[in-house]
Amino acid sequence: MSTRLYSHPVCLEHLTPPGHPERPDRLRAIETVLEHDIFSSLDRVEAPKADEAAILLAHPESYARRVKEAIPAEGMARIDADTSVSPKSWEAALHAIGAAQAAVDDVFTGKADNVFAAVRPPGHHAEKDRAMGFCLFNHAAIAARRAQRAHGAERVAIFDWDVHHGNGTQDIFWDDPSVLYCSTHQMPLYPGSGAESETGAGNIVNVPLSPGAGGEEFREAVESVVLPRIEAFKPDLIIISAGFDAHHRDPLAELNFSEEDFGWATDEIMESAARLSQNRLVSLLEGGYDLEGLALSVVAHVGRLMKG
Repeated sequence: MSTRLYSHPVCLEHLTPPGHPERPDRLRAIETVLEHDIFSSLDRVEAPKADEAAILLAHPESYARRVKEAIPAEGMARIDADTSVSPKSWEAALHAIGAAQAAVDDVFTGKADNVFAAVRPPGHHAEKDRAMGFCLFNHAAIAARRAQRAHGAERVAIFDWDVHHGNGTQDIFWDDPSVLYCSTHQMPLYPGSGAESETGAGNIVNVPLSPGAGGEEFREAVESVVLPRIEAFKPDLIIISAGFDAHHRDPLAELNFSEEDFGWATDEIMESAARLSQNRLVSLLEGGYDLEGLALSVVAHVGRLMKG
């Protein structure tokens, strides 16, 4: 399999307050482990900077303008209690969007079978017109729209295995049956959404997991609910919102996945992509706040992407 990695140095310059879990060291930890010899064949490409118009694929212009105006000339500014911006945050966000769009282009044009975008800030909590949960813009949603608008994809499936529910992605696609959104997440937990009863236009599939659940419960959810729904949907592209904060080391939640659980899930989704979407698979980094747990999980995830 041909696997491409997108990242960009400016993503390290999106700064957050001291002690904030979503910090530049997350990307440094990923960069360090991906320097190992086993990843020597990984196709590493610098993420392009998206045009600001790309934001409008998932968000209204008025919202994009509000975020841009919130970027400080120096220091930091808070958009909400959890979400901060610094002078380079706008540029970092545009490169994160650029990575998501380029990843989609690559898998549709055959430049790569699958792509992992190691970028920040993350995106899945960003609703149509609201930044929250460390997220400014919803990269997975923009990627799905890119596939539809630029490549004629009729159906896009998003599997979000972050420990927190992707309320933003659900909000954006709530009444759009052309996008399937499947989420496994801890509940109760921030942001409070993600009940099984939240089904949108029949395209929203939430599988909440109780605090303390581990890999066995996750694998059961994937096998019994997520994979069958993706199979029935027959997507032209599969996107993973790849948060690794369900790892047992992570400080922000109480699920107990191992890195091998993420590797297993990667295998399963790749098999679905091979059958349904001509191997087209895009993975976008979301959460993961314990540096060792994050690094181990990314090794398992990217290693599986490369092996095919």
